[in-house]
Amino acid sequence: MEREQFDSIVIGAGHAGIEAALACSRMGLHTLLLTLNLDSIGMMPCNPAIGGTGKGHLVREIDAMGGEMGLAADDTLIQMRMLNTSKGPAVHSLRAQMDKRRYHERMKRALETQPNLTLAQGEVVAILTEHGRVSGVKTDEGFVYACRAVVVCAGVYLKSRILIGEWSRLSGPAGLLRSEGLSDALKNLGIPLQRFKTGTPARVRKGSLDLGRMEFQQGDVPTPAFSFLNRELHIEQDPCYLTYTNAKTHEIILKNLDRSPMYAGRIHATGTRYCPSIEDKLVRFPDHDRHQIFIEPEGRSTEEMYVQGMSTSLPADVQIDMLRTMNGLEHCEIMRLGYAIEYDCLVPNVLDLSLMVKDVPGLFTAGQVNGSSGYEEAAAQGFYAGVNAALYCKGEEPFFLGRSDAYLGVLVDDLATKGTPEPYRMMTSRCEYRLLLRQDNADLRLTERARRLGLISDARYAELVRKKEGVERALEKLGTHVPPSDALRVYLESVGESVPKSGARLFDLLKRPNVRYAELLRLFDALEPLDKDVEEQVEVTAHYDGYIEKQTEQVKRFRAMEDLPLPDGLDYSALSGLRLEARQKLNAVRPRSLGQASRISGVSPADVGVLLVWLKRGVPHA
Repeated sequence: MEREQFDSIVIGAGHAGIEAALACSRMGLHTLLLTLNLDSIGMMPCNPAIGGTGKGHLVREIDAMGGEMGLAADDTLIQMRMLNTSKGPAVHSLRAQMDKRRYHERMKRALETQPNLTLAQGEVVAILTEHGRVSGVKTDEGFVYACRAVVVCAGVYLKSRILIGEWSRLSGPAGLLRSEGLSDALKNLGIPLQRFKTGTPARVRKGSLDLGRMEFQQGDVPTPAFSFLNRELHIEQDPCYLTYTNAKTHEIILKNLDRSPMYAGRIHATGTRYCPSIEDKLVRFPDHDRHQIFIEPEGRSTEEMYVQGMSTSLPADVQIDMLRTMNGLEHCEIMRLGYAIEYDCLVPNVLDLSLMVKDVPGLFTAGQVNGSSGYEEAAAQGFYAGVNAALYCKGEEPFFLGRSDAYLGVLVDDLATKGTPEPYRMMTSRCEYRLLLRQDNADLRLTERARRLGLISDARYAELVRKKEGVERALEKLGTHVPPSDALRVYLESVGESVPKSGARLFDLLKRPNVRYAELLRLFDALEPLDKDVEEQVEVTAHYDGYIEKQTEQVKRFRAMEDLPLPDGLDYSALSGLRLEARQKLNAVRPRSLGQASRISGVSPADVGVLLVWLKRGVPHA
């Protein structure tokens, strides 16, 4: 039954699917978004939180390019905190606790009111092709939708299975239906799959807790925002709470370790390294006497509290016993049990750097189906894949972000070039140029580029211009040389800084770690008051001037490698001098540039040298 012709079709309405569908439709494509369940749009089956270390950078980048996650988070959060404030600005990251029900409603409304976008419930069981290119999809009800591009954002639903102790069920997260036919549809297109596992902790009833026995965790006031359109938020925030495991907790868990599906051998999928279950924590860190456990509200209209840090798939009786050993949880009532979930996902090396499957033109994938974990990683990929699906349909060149452009560029490059043997999580340590790719300057890095895609409103662009011109004007004024004065001497001595004998440039004064712009403004008429975001940019630029200059030079050298393209049709098996493993890996990944080739596992520096020689000589085409 053929119903309608679309330009693009997005499969799945989780965090990846939302951004992909909005990007496609906002770029003028007639788009269909198909989801298993309209009531699970933007669902948060694990922690109802957005942001965190590294992840907050992705949210800011999505927002800077006109995506929706940052705006929706600002609209529906119940607590916001800036993490890592004791460290440098490169690793500062926003994290917000969300009202999960309101977030779902906010995102569903955004989809329903978006022009060019049709939203429907249905399960895709086949991806159709003509002459090797995507031509449509078929649902289990028999509907056929024609299109030119498909973006698969199936999350953890592909043939997923829930496990709690000895019990298991073929199910999606939170008891929802799983996707039965899409795994086979991908396999039929020659796409290799792997099996990953993640999990979630129990939810407990707030009224059964003794919150007074826990440590209060308040939000930040003034309250920062994810979106660059919201400089500061004015909301009433709800507290979170901190408690700890103890020797009794550990004793119960270790005594029942053989009842955990992972340790009993009932799970054969690969679990996440950076968000381990409580069972894994005790096995991997046996010297730790206790572990932090955060009790976080799931919303303002529910009693459910999320037990962060205690993901588990232990049996129900063990979950109850171990939770009741901790301060404040002695009489807790479990509303939902923790569980493990295993699922199919792609081997992401089949993707190019636009997130399109290399051997199936028009087929894009994004989110946890690519082997990543986390809402933010999913949303970022969804936005990126949606943009590139739109460009593909328009016959235009793909939109690329490199490792020196954005955390999103690092994420895509890691997945497509290196692959991932376990659920991939974004962290600041994965980013070589993190001092340049801070969350505070995501708009300065990316908004202009998204403007050329048609994704940036006049209001957002005006905000960028205001900030950019404010920074430039302030830096110009900071070039002023000031003579010594008693007022300057008193200030510098009060903050432990030496006093220049012959005066100094204001910029050089601001470069000192203990000097602040607000104090220089008080002392010198040459300066003018700045908006808070402009002042932040100016201070970071000054304080880290030498480091920024050094990293900028590193980026120039990196881009020299990235700007050396490798031909699409190059047959690496025909290049003498390459090792056998390198030939195989290069033919599998088909890198765009010498720089990308250098990051492929199994390609050595000597192999890169051989490629460079061939590039200078003129490489043979397949």
